[in-house]
Amino acid sequence: MNTADQYVKAIYLLQQVENGPASTGALADRLDVSPASANEMIGKLESRGLAEHEKYKGVSLTDEGIIQARDALQTYCIIERFLANVLSVSEFRAEARELEPVIDDLVAERLDTIIDREDDCPDCFDPETDACCHLKIGAESTETEQRAD
Repeated sequence: MNTADQYVKAIYLLQQVENGPASTGALADRLDVSPASANEMIGKLESRGLAEHEKYKGVSLTDEGIIQARDALQTYCIIERFLANVLSVSEFRAEARELEPVIDDLVAERLDTIIDREDDCPDCFDPETDACCHLKIGAESTETEQRAD
């Protein structure tokens, strides 16, 4: 997964939360980058036909962008569930974010065979809680992870 994938995934999730275009500021916050960096990448996504940006309204994904975002989100869910459910990594969200850019499709496919991904993936990912609903972690771990975010 590359940087563009992380951006389309973030835009996709923000569009769900905001029920419309994702604001540049919210995108920058979600990815922990400067608004200038977010704007630069939005321009690149537009040039690739993945997003449309309307000044003062925000950025929306094109149909192709949505497909790429859903693929990226599915890969992220696979990583997250592998770390939490198989390896019992307590800081699975932080680890998943670190691994996300370096996990390629082949590795994701192999991890997928281990976690037995659900049919509803990536719709299983809840943008409000920023987690897959199929995670098998205790309530205490969930609260700790949410406070860390």
